[in-house]
Formats: sequence, C-alpha cells, structure tokens
Amino acid sequence: MAIVFLMPVYVMVANGLKDAQSVSLQRMWIPPAQLSTDNGFTGAWQRLQPNLMNSLLMVIPATILSSFIGAINGYLFAKWKFRGSDVIFTLLLFGFFIPYQSILLPLVRTLQILGVYGTIPGLILVHVIYGIPITTLIFRNYFAGVPTELMDAARVDGAGLITTFTRVMLPLSIPAFVVVGIFQFTNIWNDFLFGVTVVPNPAAQPVTIALNNLSGTFSVEWNVVMAGAVVAALPTAII
Repeated sequence: MAIVFLMPVYVMVANGLKDAQSVSLQRMWIPPAQLSTDNGFTGAWQRLQPNLMNSLLMVIPATILSSFIGAINGYLFAKWKFRGSDVIFTLLLFGFFIPYQSILLPLVRTLQILGVYGTIPGLILVHVIYGIPITTLIFRNYFAGVPTELMDAARVDGAGLITTFTRVMLPLSIPAFVVVGIFQFTNIWNDFLFGVTVVPNPAAQPVTIALNNLSGTFSVEWNVVMAGAVVAALPTAII
C-alpha cells in the first residue's frame, strides 16, 4: 500500500530531475539518465522562491496568532463560565461552517477599508480570523479535560485569570498547540482561494498560486510543474 501512495511522488521527483526534452508519457517511469543543471527543480526554484518566502511570511505569524487566540478563547469557554458563554461559543463555531465563497465580496471591501488589501498582512488577518473557530474548539475541548482542582489550587495561591492561564494552563496545553499548529499550518499553506482573491499581485502571492501559474496557456513544462509541486509540498510534508 505504501508503494502505491509513493508512486506519484516518485514520478514527480524523477521527471523533475529531467530537462524538458526528456519528459514524455512513455518515459515518465524511467529515472533520468544523467543529472543536469537544466532540470525542473532548477527552474521551479527560480520561479517559486519569492512566493515561497511570501508563504512563510504569511503562514508562520497566522498560525501563531490563531493558535494563541484560540487558546485564550478555549480557556475562557472551558473554565470561566459566564452568562451567555454557550451562545457566544455556538455563534463562534457557526463561522466555521460559512462557505468562504459567500463572503469574498464583503471580505475584499473590508480589507480595502482597512488598507491591507493586496498585502501579506491582509492575508494574515484573514487566516487568523477564519482559524479562530476551529482553534477555539480544539482548545476548549482540551481544557475541559484539565482537572478544575488545578485552577482551584492556583486561586488559593492568589493567581488570577491571566496568571492561571499563563502559569498553569498554558504549560499543560503543549499537545493541543502541536495539533492546532499542524492543522493551521497545513490549511493556511495549502490555501488557494484567499491567496488569489486577497492578493491579486503575482509578486506578493503565496506559493500555491505561483504553482498554478507555472502552467502556460499553450505549453506546459511538465518537469518544472512536477518539481514545483514537490517543492511546494515539502514544508507541509516536514510538518
């Protein structure tokens, strides 16, 4: 079964190491006879390098911010019940089920008003906001399983809301941060819709849009496209 799943990866790597003239349907399973500097990975790296940096500048702060905001929300909803908390939590989760396509026009207009349309910070803001519902849900369920006695002991020692969170709950939530970090990093890195809508400038777009643009209208350099797919997928594969 592992071989079946690895076969497409082998095809992409093998053809990415070839030059454009050596790639064909009949020879796609054959590894390159010799390595040259004029291969798909060289071309893909030259074209995708700026967009890879854009993706890193977007995904790292967006993942960190959405994770910490979700941790704070989850802590409040799980351990500090207040009037209307269940209603607010339900409304917050409702945002997770709204199709992104239905809010693109008001989203673009809002970003234009804020002055961040067409920029990486604007894209970060979008991913942070739309990541809050799922990160809040994960942290809320995690904190609900933490014994309340730990918080009671912290209160006895004089710890308040913020101190209890930073000194008690935050160190215990490392497993939840790992799960949320992987989930958010993967989703944000692979996003296409927000990237192409919020940032129309190709020079500032993430790598997923640049990868799509590798395919020309009349001709396709398949070695570059396959190598580009491997390069674009490496960060999420490592994570």
